[in-house]
Amino acid sequence: MKIQASPLSFETEATSGPYRRYIDERKHFYFFKRVFDLGISIILFVGVFSWLFPLLALIIKLDSRGPVFFVQRRVGRGGKSFLCYKFRTMVVNPDANTTQARENDIRITRIGNFLRKSSLDELPQFLNVLFGDMSIVGPRPHMHADCNRFSVLVSNYKFRSLVKPGITGLAQIKGYRGPTTTYQSIFRRYQYDAFYVRNCNFWLDMRIIRKTAWQTLAVIFSKVRLFNKPPREIFADTIEAEMEMSANPIRYTA
Repeated sequence: MKIQASPLSFETEATSGPYRRYIDERKHFYFFKRVFDLGISIILFVGVFSWLFPLLALIIKLDSRGPVFFVQRRVGRGGKSFLCYKFRTMVVNPDANTTQARENDIRITRIGNFLRKSSLDELPQFLNVLFGDMSIVGPRPHMHADCNRFSVLVSNYKFRSLVKPGITGLAQIKGYRGPTTTYQSIFRRYQYDAFYVRNCNFWLDMRIIRKTAWQTLAVIFSKVRLFNKPPREIFADTIEAEMEMSANPIRYTA
């Protein structure tokens, strides 16, 4: 049965109750969080993005036709809509604003697959941080269609929108990235997002940023090692893995 999502509305007990007052009373924390966001963003744009963005833009253009950036309306703090920037990771298609990317999605380009797995496709969202629509750390911003659908499935789902959405968040460092295809994945992400909203502080933000940087570098260097590996070694590793799976079939079945 297809679930019909109701229009986006944030007049709920979660957003108008004691937690809303709790968020509003933490003005000093959010002021310093904003200063930190601006400082880090400016440093990255001057020191890293000034050469990395043109390089990635060139690779994206050579890989497939279409614009370098993918711009989409996402749900921000309090349900306000904003334009979210990403590096384009798919071929241009009419379903981009309504249909989530899936595992092995044929719309994803070759470079797009790497950008998604390493989270480098999210780097243009530092522009959103500069504009004030996002923070470096916070719950990930959803498409409006997804936010409507998830709000039907999870009670008080819009509670996560009490704070600015982030480039990375607690759910992401816990492994909840990519498509949300099951109720469990939707609910677990919401649990981590709700925990962050209730407990956000400077040291939690630093931990999330550190873990995100480590995970991103791990993906990048794992790709580099694979590219530098001789074909004979890759072939030997594949045969060894297949032999292990044949010897232990139960271990590798769900």
